Amino acid sequence: MLHIKRAALHDAIAAFDIRRQAIRSQCVGAYTAEQMALWTRGKAEDGYDALMDKPFYLGWVNDQPVATGMLDLDNNEVGALFVLPGFTGRGYGKAMLDHLENVARELAIEEVVLDATLNAASFYRRHGYTGDEQAVYHSPSGLQLACIPMTKRIS
Repeated sequence: MLHIKRAALHDAIAAFDIRRQAIRSQCVGAYTAEQMALWTRGKAEDGYDALMDKPFYLGWVNDQPVATGMLDLDNNEVGALFVLPGFTGRGYGKAMLDHLENVARELAIEEVVLDATLNAASFYRRHGYTGDEQAVYHSPSGLQLACIPMTKRIS
């Protein structure tokens, strides 16, 4: 079972590592090796740690952080949903997504948005998100990646 709790600043390194490992194992084929290397370079202290100030969550299994997820309240956006390789396919991504949607409902947010990676769009569609048009995601670091903007009414 996944135990989800709010992340603190000291969790940033673990969260960044989950992100890095998830991208490098689950985005193969959707993005080039060069894109994934640029996307996962650096360290948490390069700015990722600032996300811990948002509603950012870690999912734990047996005292090990295995999943991350965030709700950006400025944009009503679900983000940073990553599951550690070796823990995929067990429902942990869905559990984190459900948690983020519940947080949004508690805050009276009626619709959430996200930019799905090409490999994750089908996951989000299975869970009620809509959107098919490919767009370009512009990361804060300047990296540009293909994505699928999606929305879901949760009220």
